[in-house]
Amino acid sequence: MNWGVAGRNKFHDNISLIPKTDRPLITMLLKLLPLLSTTVLYALFYLISALKFDVQILPASVPYDYPLQLVVAYMLYALSRKAWIFLVIHTLLMGVLYIGNSVKISFFGGPLMPDDIFALQSLLLILDGWRFFAAAIPLAAIASLLLFNFSMRHWSAYLASLIAILLGITLVYKPATLLAPLDGYFGNSVWDQRSNYVWRGATLYTLLETARYFAAADVIPDTDMAQEAADNLLAVDLSDSLAKKQAIAKEFTPRNVHIVLLESFWDPNALKKAKFKQNPLAPEFRELWKSAGYSQALDPVFGGFTANSEFEVLCGFPAMKNTVKFERQFLNDAPCLPHLLADKGYRTIASHPNVPVFWNRVNAYRRMGFETYWSLKDFVQDDMNREFMSDSTLYRQVLEKISKSVAAKQPVLDYIVTYFGHWNYPLSESRPSKISSRSEVDEVTPYANTIYYKTHELMDFIKEVRKRDPEGIIVAFGDHLPFLGENFAGYVESGVLANNRSDFTPAMFKAYVSTPMLIIDGKRGPIKFGSLPLYQVPKLLLDLLNFNEPSIMDYTQPLPNMRVRPLPGLHFNVSANGTVELCKEPPYSEACQLSSHWLENIAIVSNDLFMGRQFTRPKYIPEKPPEPASTETVIPQAATGTN
Repeated sequence: MNWGVAGRNKFHDNISLIPKTDRPLITMLLKLLPLLSTTVLYALFYLISALKFDVQILPASVPYDYPLQLVVAYMLYALSRKAWIFLVIHTLLMGVLYIGNSVKISFFGGPLMPDDIFALQSLLLILDGWRFFAAAIPLAAIASLLLFNFSMRHWSAYLASLIAILLGITLVYKPATLLAPLDGYFGNSVWDQRSNYVWRGATLYTLLETARYFAAADVIPDTDMAQEAADNLLAVDLSDSLAKKQAIAKEFTPRNVHIVLLESFWDPNALKKAKFKQNPLAPEFRELWKSAGYSQALDPVFGGFTANSEFEVLCGFPAMKNTVKFERQFLNDAPCLPHLLADKGYRTIASHPNVPVFWNRVNAYRRMGFETYWSLKDFVQDDMNREFMSDSTLYRQVLEKISKSVAAKQPVLDYIVTYFGHWNYPLSESRPSKISSRSEVDEVTPYANTIYYKTHELMDFIKEVRKRDPEGIIVAFGDHLPFLGENFAGYVESGVLANNRSDFTPAMFKAYVSTPMLIIDGKRGPIKFGSLPLYQVPKLLLDLLNFNEPSIMDYTQPLPNMRVRPLPGLHFNVSANGTVELCKEPPYSEACQLSSHWLENIAIVSNDLFMGRQFTRPKYIPEKPPEPASTETVIPQAATGTN
């Protein structure tokens, strides 16, 4: 088979310049170029992944992964005009597949997934300096060079195109024809994607997960399916719930609600081996958190994807997939907490000192009922830690902006998302390091210093709010645990987590998503609630306001004596006595069967409310979003976003 370089490129046009005795050797080398590049790059990237990132494809998988990559190389070669450009494209492509997956595994515990494509825009927005160029240049180069080098000059190019088209059709329309036999042979762990990756190798893993993406597309339920799931959820412990409602039913009492999402907020004191010489937590915060019984939020994510924690704490439904809910799975105006309170006369405001389009927040905030969204451009950037606005100036400016509403006794939902505390934990000259440690992980000491300032500035905010608004409800919680080195290095050092999710104990899975949370009920002070999934916070807040009308939060009330925290591919149950039961794969225990069936119904109702025809939406809620109560930075109703 004469693959050539797209058949006959400029090299072949000038082949007469090469001595006749050397022409057979050159022709043979051209035919072998994809084989040589695949072999060299595979060995190189395999070693980098294993030695630098501690991610090693199992040797038994190489006989499957390497030939597939070789096929990709020859198809790419057949469609190429110039040999040297083919080599550049092939290097970049294999770098994304092998090094890119290793980097993501070392940061977040799992490899690249098809949904990461939709998060790419937001990823590029948070990167700076060399990290931005390291991510952007390969992607831009692959796209531009593919177009520039594309050629259909030889029959091999048509064959490669035919194979690519047939594969694409199969992936989209008949993914099961690939998944059934290959999953049967290799197996598939929904909750342990790292194992899937090392068992299959980057090329086969990418092929199968792309097929799975199309096979597992969200089903929009019809009216019968949605109503049956809704009835099942509302029937859980229904008599007891009605009795409690009748016993405590009171008139709705508007009070200001202040919700603060704290970026990467966690207690570093769990890192015993770090041996901090000073306590990273502010003394006043420790005292207040102790009075709340050291209550914790059970978050849906680790190390990133803040928007999923936002979705849960505002809309009352769990984010159960390895994707950003705001990006593609939030298509409808929905009766989330901001919408419910706006319908009761509240001024609903979201504040986040980042670019407004990040994680599609402009559209997501509008759909959940926020009237106003203050982003980076709406704040004076007078106290920055590199590109991250400090919490203290953010709190101060937000309080100034809402002061007129508070003084006028107009109830306010004041939702704040902080940005300071984001990896890699930079400080400014006005925030010198205060905390030292013995940790050998680079991120641990900078993170502890970040928390020192975050807890002090949070307490200043809480004291000011309680002074101005003594009956206001205050919620403060961490959106996810911080990144502390590759493969959970900072946590592994102190035995908090294992370096591989497949080795996590049930207690480790709970620690993996547990962050401090305070809920202060006005003058009554902090509430003790133990470990609470974030999606069950809105219902608690509505109860504190004596909101007795039906809401979508009724669907996710806790099961009797059990709190359920779903994660991609698994979930765990926290019993009333604090015991953690991990539910990975069938056969399930009786408790896991109950929670698994409950989550199936939750998923159906969630798809109906946020993507479907909203058969399960309480009928009394107005279909149109409320009119803006303020002319300041109103969220545009016509925004289309990136869905």
